[in-house]
Amino acid sequence: MDAISSLLQPSTDSTAKPNGFSALGSEDFVKIIFTELSKQDPLKPSDTDALLQQLSTLRSIQSDMDLSDKLKTLVGQNEMSSAAGLIGQKVSGISLGNERITDTVASVSRTSGGPVLTLRGGQKVAMSKVDEILPGDATPPPAASATTTTGGT
Repeated sequence: MDAISSLLQPSTDSTAKPNGFSALGSEDFVKIIFTELSKQDPLKPSDTDALLQQLSTLRSIQSDMDLSDKLKTLVGQNEMSSAAGLIGQKVSGISLGNERITDTVASVSRTSGGPVLTLRGGQKVAMSKVDEILPGDATPPPAASATTTTGGT
């Protein structure tokens, strides 16, 4: 099964290319099958259906793993977008120092644990630790003019 092992070797290329069985195309499957058939004893043929089933199962597992990775990336992007939408909003939650804090979000940074909100007071709160989004500081409406006009004669 040298054809399979050569396809599964980790790539040293740092670009995002499919790896493992997700990189296999239909031509690769045909090469694997012909390699397997050419190496078997004609008097004791191996079960090619079993080989195809195993390859299919392995490709399905790799496909599921690739999908899981893509979903994690999408969730991370969604979390960052949601956190960015909180800039200028007042939030309440547990700070990185395990203190209850309520303040306005000044900025957002991405960490391996997810987005972290930096509040105006300098405290940091992980997005996952925000438990309330409050209405912003309400500014009173402008005062009405003290002068009045009278209709007149």
